[in-house]
Amino acid sequence: MGMGSSASVDGAHPVHVTNRSGTSPYVVICDHASNFIPAKFTGLGLSKADLERHIAWDPGAAPVARQMAGMLDATLIESGISRLVIDCNRPLDAPDLISTVSETTTVPGNADLSPAARQERIDCSWQPFHDAIDEVVRERLDKGIETRLVTIHSFTPVYKAVQRPWHIGIIHDEDERIAAPLLRALSGVPGISVGANEPYSPADLVYFTLERHARSRGLACAMIEIRNNEIATESGQLRWAELLGTMLSAITVSAGDARDNVKQPLQPTR
Repeated sequence: MGMGSSASVDGAHPVHVTNRSGTSPYVVICDHASNFIPAKFTGLGLSKADLERHIAWDPGAAPVARQMAGMLDATLIESGISRLVIDCNRPLDAPDLISTVSETTTVPGNADLSPAARQERIDCSWQPFHDAIDEVVRERLDKGIETRLVTIHSFTPVYKAVQRPWHIGIIHDEDERIAAPLLRALSGVPGISVGANEPYSPADLVYFTLERHARSRGLACAMIEIRNNEIATESGQLRWAELLGTMLSAITVSAGDARDNVKQPLQPTR
C-alpha cells in the first residue's frame, strides 16, 4: 500500500495516509498511533520509560489498525506525533488538549504554555492530522464512494487504581449503524467481555475525530477501544484485527440513513 505524508517535523510526519485509493467503504483512523515527540519539545521533561507508557500513545493500536486496513483494503490515517504534545482526538477548547497531568503523571513541558506555544502545537500536529482526514473524506465523497469512519484505540487494564474488566469497548453516540451490529457480533464470541460506551463514552469528549469528520456529514462511524494487554503481542494484534475486520466487512449500511444521521460538528476554537 502506498503512503502519503505531510511535511515533516524533526524528521517525522505528523500524519501518515496509507492506501488512499482503497476499495473498502471504511476509512480506518488511529488518532494515537505514535509516541514520537519532536526534538524541539525536549521530551516534555519526561523519562524514556514514561514515553513508552499509555500516557504517550495507544500501545498496540497502530499495528491492529494497519492489519485491519490491509484486510479490508481500507484507507488508513495515522497520527505521527505523541498525544502528549497535543491530543488530536480533542476539540481545541478541551481542558486536556495539552495535558499538564496525564493520568497521574505531571508533564513539565506542557506547563504554562504561551498562546504562541499552544498554536505551535496545533500547527505541528493537530491541524495537519485533521486536514488529512478532511481531504481523504472530501475526495471520496466527491467521487461518490461510500464512506464509513472507524477509529482504533487502546486502553489500560487499570486506570487510576480501578480495574477495567472489558476486553474491548465500542464507543458511539445515537448513530448506532456500525456500533450496534458490532456489539452484537462481539457479544456472541465466547470469552470476550465487551463494553458499550465503556471504558469511555462521547460524554468524555473522546469522540471528537468522529464528530468532526463523520457525524457532521451523516457518515456511519464507531470508535473501537481494545484493552492494551490484549494487543501487546503480534499474535494478539492479528487476532483482534482479523476478528474486527471480519465483523466490519459483514455490516451493511443503508445509503438513505445518512440524511437522518447528521449532527452539527464541534467547531474548533482557536
